[in-house]
Amino acid sequence: MTQPTSYHKPVLLEESVNGLAINPSGTYVDVTYGGGGHSREILSRLDENGRLFAFDQDLDALENVIDDPRFTLINQNFRFMKRFLRMHGVKEVDGILADLGVSSHQFDVPDRGFSTRFDAKLDMRMNQDSELDAIKVVNDYDEDDLNRIFKEYGELRIAPRLTAAIIQKREGNLIETVEQLKEICAPFVPERVQHKMLAQVFQAIRIEVNQEMEVLEEFITQSRDLLKIGGRFSVISYHSLEDRPVKRFMRDGMFEGQPEKDIFGRVSVPFKKVGKLIVPSALQIKENNRARSAKLRIAERIED
Repeated sequence: MTQPTSYHKPVLLEESVNGLAINPSGTYVDVTYGGGGHSREILSRLDENGRLFAFDQDLDALENVIDDPRFTLINQNFRFMKRFLRMHGVKEVDGILADLGVSSHQFDVPDRGFSTRFDAKLDMRMNQDSELDAIKVVNDYDEDDLNRIFKEYGELRIAPRLTAAIIQKREGNLIETVEQLKEICAPFVPERVQHKMLAQVFQAIRIEVNQEMEVLEEFITQSRDLLKIGGRFSVISYHSLEDRPVKRFMRDGMFEGQPEKDIFGRVSVPFKKVGKLIVPSALQIKENNRARSAKLRIAERIED
């Protein structure tokens, strides 16, 4: 097998794969392949009849393809999961695993523009072929849209002031680099919370660039359709914006509102929760600081 390069150990590796309750002859999907850590663990539990499909739109992930006849890597956004699995003759699966958010590799490569640690061109595209990047968001979005993404995706109280400052700054020159954006943010970001607030600013732009919330809802809905009855859904999220729709859909089968009750007051939902919310141990966080905000939820597909 090709070994992964410049990828950290996956977060909650054992716990998330254990949550799938692997059937050795089953068919599984890892929709966030990255360095292949979760995929390798799943493959280690499959027999010769088992199959694993993985998705990753990042071209860097292609450098870590696993050489195994049971494995197929699909270089696409997982919002197209159902379509591409059907192209491979797969209409239902035994389990789906998702490790949401940005991979450590993407944060650690300066020229990808995801991190506040390095000065680089603003980019933040998970799919390097995408037309929309962070430069276009910062320089082309109007005041209402910029304000919206900082409020909704960054949960920033400084959104109106930051938006105004960006619009004023870009009238003279394009805002093209991480350092330029950090300089604009500086007057509104107290030093004691600088790291956290800058992370929220970058998170907001990144979510917009990659349409992460729309993609997440499309993916979760398709998971309901693809999972066999008794199949498992194992999802790791890193912030409340991701965790809320995952939690709600696992509980209610919808993102908003309440499921309808029948004449006996019973509700029909597609999933049942498996176990409690799982968070990393202190040792796991020490080994990988990215794990500190991770939340793992597991559900089982039931008759609805």
